[in-house]
Amino acid sequence: MTAQRERIRQHVAANPGVHFNELARELDLATGQVQYHLKRLRRANDVVSESLYGRTHYYTPEYDATERGAIAVLRRETARDALLYLISEGPSPPSTVAADLDIARSTLEWHLDHLLEQDLVEKRRDARDRVTLALSRPETTARLLRDIEPSLPERLVDRFTRLIDGLVSEE
Repeated sequence: MTAQRERIRQHVAANPGVHFNELARELDLATGQVQYHLKRLRRANDVVSESLYGRTHYYTPEYDATERGAIAVLRRETARDALLYLISEGPSPPSTVAADLDIARSTLEWHLDHLLEQDLVEKRRDARDRVTLALSRPETTARLLRDIEPSLPERLVDRFTRLIDGLVSEE
């Protein structure tokens, strides 16, 4: 295995769910070079790719499809913040989560759709049909949160999205 290919593989192993642009940016490699090596790594089953939510994410083979989907969602700061809120505060109404995280309710709902799809959160309804958000798989969620550490560019993109949502909701 070439030095660059090994470098890419190690970066994917250290950053499960890393997406293509982030990989090229963090390793300071040309996109064509990253494409070439990822293709070879996928053929050798050293790396697995998964396209979710508008991005192609890369993982080492030990992550199954369920874990890959969950990690792709958890790499987004707002979704991660919502989960961390539920971990610390327990089951909560969506309006409370959105208010406490200082995000638009529509932004929370967009991320909740993905959290629900990946079975990380569930919506419970009481007798009066009020919704409460709760963790679906707390142990799995905690383990996957430990596996990822978002990069600065990822955090900046998420914060920019929050800023725009805030500006739009004020109008």
